[in-house]
Amino acid sequence: MKRLRGFAIVSAIFILVVLAALGAFILNISSSQQIGSALDVQGVRAYQAARAGVEWGLFQAQSTAAYNFGYASIDPNQRRCPGGGLSSTDSLAIFDFTVTVVCTATTDANNGPTIYALTSTACSQPVTGWTANTVACPNTANPGALYIERRLTVTF
Repeated sequence: MKRLRGFAIVSAIFILVVLAALGAFILNISSSQQIGSALDVQGVRAYQAARAGVEWGLFQAQSTAAYNFGYASIDPNQRRCPGGGLSSTDSLAIFDFTVTVVCTATTDANNGPTIYALTSTACSQPVTGWTANTVACPNTANPGALYIERRLTVTF
């Protein structure tokens, strides 16, 4: 009767290959979960940055002249977009995000109140050069895999 030889080494190699594949799978799942968790945290930060942009835009639009120390409410027709015209765009840097605030004023044809729309967009990888030496959101040209963007719009 002949004895079989070499079966143990084949079994050991098979077990090592299976364990290596299982380890690689677990490592892949773990890193995906960590990246997802980090993106969730960054998403919350982007939301807060966009919210801060809305608050900044509201303050700019509703602020009265420096000499007006009264506490009366502001006449809706005395408000203005931060740039002074019917439409303006400004960028802020909050946390590690760039926040672009766009204000658009729509005047009523029947002498009614002016309607303002503030859109605040916060992103982690802004596009550069929309005007000289500035950055802006959203990045539609080439956002990376870890691109985060949050947008809030307020109408008043």
